[in-house]
Amino acid sequence: MLPSGWGLWDSIITASGPDPVTMTAQIIRLFTILSLLGGLPAGAVTLDMPANAVMGLEETAPLGSYAVPTGPFDGVTIPAIAAEGALLRQAWRIDAPGLSSLQILVPLREQLARDGFDILFECDSNRCGGFDFRFGADVMQAPHMFVDLGDFRYLAGKKDSADGPEYVSLLVSRTSLAGFVQITRIGPATDAPPLTLSTQPPVRSVTNELPSDFAVQFERDGRVILSDLTFEVGSAQLGPGPFASLQTLADYLLANPSRQVALVGHTDSQGALEANIALSKRRAGSVLERLVSDYGIPRSQLGAEGMGFLSPLASNLTPEGRELNRRVEVIITSTE
Repeated sequence: MLPSGWGLWDSIITASGPDPVTMTAQIIRLFTILSLLGGLPAGAVTLDMPANAVMGLEETAPLGSYAVPTGPFDGVTIPAIAAEGALLRQAWRIDAPGLSSLQILVPLREQLARDGFDILFECDSNRCGGFDFRFGADVMQAPHMFVDLGDFRYLAGKKDSADGPEYVSLLVSRTSLAGFVQITRIGPATDAPPLTLSTQPPVRSVTNELPSDFAVQFERDGRVILSDLTFEVGSAQLGPGPFASLQTLADYLLANPSRQVALVGHTDSQGALEANIALSKRRAGSVLERLVSDYGIPRSQLGAEGMGFLSPLASNLTPEGRELNRRVEVIITSTE
């Protein structure tokens, strides 16, 4: 649902940033939609993209048709529902290297579920049908939309209303530098196209590979996920390793002896908050001890804290989201 009153304008300002030209374009777009339709109907979905997402292309039609894929390529064709109504298509680019297609899709899927959509069909590149699905589906033009044949995901959802069904489909893929999302919405002709905002926090990559420019990214973002770490089952004890992330971090700290950092543990939301905070702090402490004992890092450069499940990267409603949320990050605490 759209925020009401001043919250709506706050969302537009947050999405647009301080640039008055961009902000004016957002406001004009909002007034155009509302003036044409006398307000946004309750049935129209609104998807909120991360703040580092930029819409590259938008196509609308007051009355159009769209074949909504509802199954994988079956060797001959792609099963689909022939839908008609007000049509909107958008292509978005999310500027963050190393994003996985699942990491992009999960928060959008959760938004659709919260808005009452039933998932008709969901697949990844292989289960969709690979090449045949990609070229049988209606994909927006490059460079606004890019689909990696080896890494893409598709989802179709449906929501019924008094005016008729509303369909939304998502096609998600990535390059090594950015993620791409195509949103297609078609619904009752009396509905407005959704106003898609960019007010969510930026989404960042979660991979087992550290950035090649570790120092540059660390000092730019103030944080890096040490995502190759493993812990003994049911324990806060760090596994034997070796871990490339710790060697890279140790090299950075030894080269910058005045720099101070904090290791911060995170968990999923299973269990009580106090227990998760304690576990996450013990795991961060285990990483700290390894840096001191095996890499010779002075304790004065290190701290260890635990956040439990208070700072998730993804939804805890899915196994994939919970896995992303279990992590240890290192953050810069120095102010100079």
